[in-house]
Amino acid sequence: MGQTFRKLFDSIFGNKEMRVVMLGLDAAGKTTILYKLHIGEILSTVPTIGFNVEKVQYKNVEFTVWDVGGQEKLRPLWRHYFNNTDGLIYVVDSLDRERIDKAAAEFQTIVQDPLMRNSAILVFANKQDMKNAMSPAEVCESLGLYSLQNRRWHIQGTCAPKGEGLYEGLDWLANILKEMQAQGVSTSVLGSTTGIRRSGGN
Repeated sequence: MGQTFRKLFDSIFGNKEMRVVMLGLDAAGKTTILYKLHIGEILSTVPTIGFNVEKVQYKNVEFTVWDVGGQEKLRPLWRHYFNNTDGLIYVVDSLDRERIDKAAAEFQTIVQDPLMRNSAILVFANKQDMKNAMSPAEVCESLGLYSLQNRRWHIQGTCAPKGEGLYEGLDWLANILKEMQAQGVSTSVLGSTTGIRRSGGN
């Protein structure tokens, strides 16, 4: 009974701890996003060799965010970070039309991995401030988000240096992870883009 009360107390007052892995091709803006969320500032970054890990506090959720290098030679290592992951943040360079097919292929490999099948999916369509950037709806279509079955996902347009869209996305992730933790993983399909929401079942 004491443990039940503790869980109830934590659900109302306490912090939730969530493990999130942030992936995407090199130069998508992952590390910029991580430190904008972590300290509210933009740091000069170099290509990540290995990973960065930081705790990001948002409302009453403490995210441990693993930002893993996106260079081609590092992508086979991504799978080592999947175990016990509550959520995936996948960052797409919306300006990089030449590699959107590669970004989509890597995304599908991640979300189909057995270790990631219960993870919530947040896609940041980054660099929305740039001319000729793909819209969130275009990125959504390119990644094949609508074809995902029985998954919780959301796509959010972002501009990392300005912080635009980052907390809106994190808000969705915090809410959905708390819901999934409290109720278990739903079998309904729940997806949304900016201005587009879709729900339903098979």
